[in-house]
Amino acid sequence: MSNRNKIMTLRNSLATAALALAATAFYGCDQGSAATENTLPIYGEREPVERTVNGETVVDTIYHQIPDFAFVNQDSQRVSQETVAGKVYVTDFFFTSCPTICPKMKSQMLRVYEAYKDNPNVVLLSHSIDPAHDTVAVLKDYADRLGIKTAKWHLLTGDKESIYNIAGNYLAAAKEDESAEGGFSHSGDFFLIDQQRRIRGHYNGTDPASVDKLIQDIPLLLNDKKDEKK
Repeated sequence: MSNRNKIMTLRNSLATAALALAATAFYGCDQGSAATENTLPIYGEREPVERTVNGETVVDTIYHQIPDFAFVNQDSQRVSQETVAGKVYVTDFFFTSCPTICPKMKSQMLRVYEAYKDNPNVVLLSHSIDPAHDTVAVLKDYADRLGIKTAKWHLLTGDKESIYNIAGNYLAAAKEDESAEGGFSHSGDFFLIDQQRRIRGHYNGTDPASVDKLIQDIPLLLNDKKDEKK
């Protein structure tokens, strides 16, 4: 291996390690509730709120919720919080020219797509972190090559600042990085979001075993009727 290739390999390894550390910091301190055999944890910051019920003080917990959003998909359709209202959805961040982890991520997201393509209560959202390049036309071509239906799997583009801000709300790492291959560094995680737009799981989108767990966890949210009313 040439010195140049060794340097590039080391640089990429360091970038990956930095992203992993960032994710660990998020997940290590922000898990809102513990999982049980039949439930999933709720991730993100939480806030206790007091209210009075029948003259007694009751403390409720307000969990981190994904804020309202609006982007455009591969068919030039507006996709917002209304698109996922009352649904369980899986989301990630990528860019079409990504030379490293994105192809692996998309092959694994295809598994999720195939598992739930006939279930109207499950949706997939993939956000491009390179919207300057990933126009609607580029995303349409990418979707065609994946062989996916827009109604099930939305490839999203839009305002760069809005995309990066929403990434932070998903507790995802995503940024421009001249030292990284392709010019961007981002998390390889898939995030599982419930009907209340709360983060209920994160999974390594390049690891088949982790994605197996994601596919198995989705029914826990679909079947949790009490969760939908919270």
